[in-house]
Amino acid sequence: MKIFGLFCTLFFVSGCAMGAGSNEKYEIVYSIDSMNDEEVGLNRNQEMTIAVVPKLINIAYFNAVEEGAIEAGKDLGVEVIYTGPTLADADQQINIIKELIEEQVDVIAVSANDPEKLAPTLLEAKQRGITVITWDADTLPDARDFYINMVDPETLGRHLMDMLAWNTNEEGEFAVLTGSLAAANLNEWLKWIKVHQEEYYPEMKLVDVVASDDDSHLAYILAKKLLADYPNLSGIIGNSSVGPPAAAQAVKELGKVGEVAVVGVSTPNPMNEYLKDGSSQIVTLWSPKKLGYLTVALAKNARKEIEPYDRQEIPKVGIIRMVGDTVIMGEPIDFTKENVDQYDF
Repeated sequence: MKIFGLFCTLFFVSGCAMGAGSNEKYEIVYSIDSMNDEEVGLNRNQEMTIAVVPKLINIAYFNAVEEGAIEAGKDLGVEVIYTGPTLADADQQINIIKELIEEQVDVIAVSANDPEKLAPTLLEAKQRGITVITWDADTLPDARDFYINMVDPETLGRHLMDMLAWNTNEEGEFAVLTGSLAAANLNEWLKWIKVHQEEYYPEMKLVDVVASDDDSHLAYILAKKLLADYPNLSGIIGNSSVGPPAAAQAVKELGKVGEVAVVGVSTPNPMNEYLKDGSSQIVTLWSPKKLGYLTVALAKNARKEIEPYDRQEIPKVGIIRMVGDTVIMGEPIDFTKENVDQYDF
């Protein structure tokens, strides 16, 4: 398996890059055709293969994670396989992980679509001698060594509620457009959104939570339905990266700019025009590229039995924090019309 990604001359891709009838799932980071002679020589001598499995591929957020993972693989001299399902679907993830187990990769680092469904397969990987960690979205603690979280979930959830309240005069009805209802990270943020609203914004009312399964088109359809079903809606929180651009597009098309605030978690590039034209007021995120880099860096260390520790400095990432068995990468970044052009991801 140590040369799996080197002597495969095909890239297996998915989503919009695949033919309609294709069943292939893998996207291999390294191939002979994409590497120069020096890189080929380096990677032939590699002794570690790290598989990074996102919730799904071919959306801006996870594309940026992939960039960071690829960069870390080259910097740190490890082979990286970046592969994920075409939908945010736990069963697809399980099938991919089972294939990686058979390929005998050294590390599986996964952003779990469903913490409970994935746990038995991840436990099987551990029993087969594979190091297992999670990032972005966790599984059950027994099924992995540690979890890499982007930000403190309470801090993020409360901040998302604050962002909406600041843009709605702290009153009115609002809805949450989330990703998967089974995703542990999204549910944790949602919990703190609700807690913060009840504690600090009694004049606001959460009227609905709808799930897009991280599908951009479905998110757009659901946003339009929310605006139709709740004519007095004051705002929408997009709880996953596809939510804010979908909600902003719906607000713009239905002529509700200035009436319905759109905030949430998203990358700056898809939100650029919406922030500038007022369809959205503010979104927040961390650097997904740094998250990909950090995941590979800590995965390599974990395979060498080097555990992360509090205030550890990771090159190209920064100083991380440890809370129990969870790594906290850093603080979120807010994007507005004033600063959005400063970022490119």
